[in-house]
Amino acid sequence: MTLKLRNVAHWTAPGVLIAALLIAGPRSAAGVEGQAAVRAKALPACGPGGASTHGPTAPAGPDTPGACRANGPILESTLRLTQPVQAGFTPAGYHHLGANTSGEWDGVSGRISVVNGSVRSRSYDFVASRFMVKRDLGGGDIAWLEAGWAETGWAGVGSPHVYTFNTNTKTWQFYNQYDIKSGDRLWVDIHSDTDGVWGAWLWWNNRWNLLTAQKLPIGSSAYVEQYVEVHVDDGHPTRVDVPPVTVDNVQLKSADGGGQRFWRADVPTVTGTGPGEQQRTGGFCLDWINPYDTWTAGDCDDGGGGLLITRPAAPSGEAEVVGPSATPTGPAATGPTPVSPATAAPTTSSPTDPAVPASPSAAPTPATTPTPAGRRPGLLGHLLG
Repeated sequence: MTLKLRNVAHWTAPGVLIAALLIAGPRSAAGVEGQAAVRAKALPACGPGGASTHGPTAPAGPDTPGACRANGPILESTLRLTQPVQAGFTPAGYHHLGANTSGEWDGVSGRISVVNGSVRSRSYDFVASRFMVKRDLGGGDIAWLEAGWAETGWAGVGSPHVYTFNTNTKTWQFYNQYDIKSGDRLWVDIHSDTDGVWGAWLWWNNRWNLLTAQKLPIGSSAYVEQYVEVHVDDGHPTRVDVPPVTVDNVQLKSADGGGQRFWRADVPTVTGTGPGEQQRTGGFCLDWINPYDTWTAGDCDDGGGGLLITRPAAPSGEAEVVGPSATPTGPAATGPTPVSPATAAPTTSSPTDPAVPASPSAAPTPATTPTPAGRRPGLLGHLLG
């Protein structure tokens, strides 16, 4: 999937990134809340707790013993995404490595290690590793939900965060109640319920924590991705180091009711290379340990580590990538989460109500305002996720 980035953030004053909130309560793509979302809202709030001491003991879901919902604070920041554009060229600034299924599944789960990359403070740099479910709706419209961890230059540099992104809200949602750090390994699950509600779950404190539930217009099955991604602020090229990220125990939930199975080589898979071959881009490498349920990605180990982002001449006729400006160019929107029935002010937060996100405290304020490097395609597929 390829998307062009139009306006990364909603700027209201120099050096201040405001998470604009327009929370109107849970709603489905058709305007009707599904029963799965109702059950999700009824879950108890997740209490304080640390990283899990063992792996999941039961499938994720609202009926699993101990299941709870994320309790905040949840920070939100916006990305203005426009229509997908033609693929075929990787722009300076964005690299992604991983795999896509070529068929549909009801969900995906697995374990992802957390690392610290050399992300710069107060920039639009980020490193992320995540799972995603998606569908091309036609006419340039793509719907998706993703979940994993991200380290960004605008939401606490040096501090990875659990996050989700979905096309209902079109916002990054950072779940700061989960104090993750480099070296942690996170179990993440995304799957659909019976009425087409897709939930993103995190195994934390030895119980399944619901991050978000979204009624997406993609049905009860979708295409699946697993990726590690790096984005470097286009306006300030640099070398970004990414320690090896390990993804393992990746399983797919069958669309025909056949339960879960490991994502192995017999699953029709698209990687952009030959089956099981190493992927390489800009000093960033992926090695399949056991295609496709166990792999690592990060700096190449042949002396070419780090991502040195340059400004190549953009191909003619490609779509424009519009960078952030000091003046807002459009409204920033947030939307439904499983527990967001309220409308909130954009600069407040509540430790008990995830409907009230707070503004990120480390706002990106580059030395000079980033500007687009001419016309180039926006291969920000799932950006940013």
